[in-house]
Amino acid sequence: MPYVNIRVAGTLSREQKARICQGVTDVISEAAGKPASSILIFIDELPHENIAKGGELLQKPAGK
Repeated sequence: MPYVNIRVAGTLSREQKARICQGVTDVISEAAGKPASSILIFIDELPHENIAKGGELLQKPAGK
């Protein structure tokens, strides 16, 4: 059973999550020859201040 863990800074809408999950499922199913029903996807939404790049904590996008 394939599983995928996607981590994002901030939050996604339900629609965005649905589109991402469908696209990832389609690619893995086709490339690995696995049934779509066997693919698990986990989306972790993390606060920007819990992620650093180049030693600097990420900043929230303006207006959020």
